[in-house]
Amino acid sequence: MGGILSGFKAFVVKGNLIELAVAFVIGAAFAALVQALVVDLVTPLVAAVFGEPSFGGLAFEINGSTFLYGDFLNALITFLSVAAAIYFFVVVPYERLQAMQGVSSETKACELCLSTIPAAASRCAFCTQPVT
Repeated sequence: MGGILSGFKAFVVKGNLIELAVAFVIGAAFAALVQALVVDLVTPLVAAVFGEPSFGGLAFEINGSTFLYGDFLNALITFLSVAAAIYFFVVVPYERLQAMQGVSSETKACELCLSTIPAAASRCAFCTQPVT
């Protein structure tokens, strides 16, 4: 039991929990921003083309059950917008930065000497230190 608690303490003290919390808050704020963009700008533009002022009210009924497919369309557009924004504003620039620095997914940096070594290496070829 002591090993589990000391591992948890190391996890909290190391800062992973803080970084995770910050990432969660920023992600939630970003999702709210994109959702507002979709609901306030994108959905009305798309709806103007199809003649419907809002997708939120679109629904159909079968045997007394109401299916709100308009809300689903709003959620789908929001999801696709968030995924596209993350891809184009985070993934693509990060991959370009990695390519400019000569780092690929098949290589990693040695923690001690910062040399570029193969990702499968367990020991640095330059400083001979074990790597994780």
